[in-house]
Amino acid sequence: MKRDWYYETGTTGWPGTLRAASSVSLYQSRIISLAVSVSILALGLVTSAAAQTCDLPGGRKVESERYSVAYRTQPAKLAVGRHFTVEMAVCPKGGEPAPEIVRVDGFMPEHNHGMNYKAVVKAGEGGRYLADGMMFHMPGRWDFIFEVRGGGKTDRMTQTVILQ
Repeated sequence: MKRDWYYETGTTGWPGTLRAASSVSLYQSRIISLAVSVSILALGLVTSAAAQTCDLPGGRKVESERYSVAYRTQPAKLAVGRHFTVEMAVCPKGGEPAPEIVRVDGFMPEHNHGMNYKAVVKAGEGGRYLADGMMFHMPGRWDFIFEVRGGGKTDRMTQTVILQ
């Protein structure tokens, strides 16, 4: 006679949990457990990616088809001949890959030259990046140039600032 229900007992022999009898083998139950674990992990990754935000208080935003970049400078007010830092939050759009490389530079279109210094970009957690060592050495129109490389492609975004 087949039992539809049974009591699972612990090591002490006391009744434990009432379980449904099934014809699932030990191997099948391990596969099911693995599939559930992978699903939970994937859901956690999707949730954490969705929780990533591309907003920085007091910052500005530039976008390409594949990425959003929110940035702000430290100090907030830039001065000629003074070093500054750029804090960035980079977010992929619509299932695009996470950035492999993030760069930021400055360029003066009217003078056809860039900065005298090269910024060093360091990756942080959650899509955050910090670029140290930037300096706009003369007044005028400067373009911030943000480059985000991911999935074998590079997206380039610009934002203009006027420095007096």
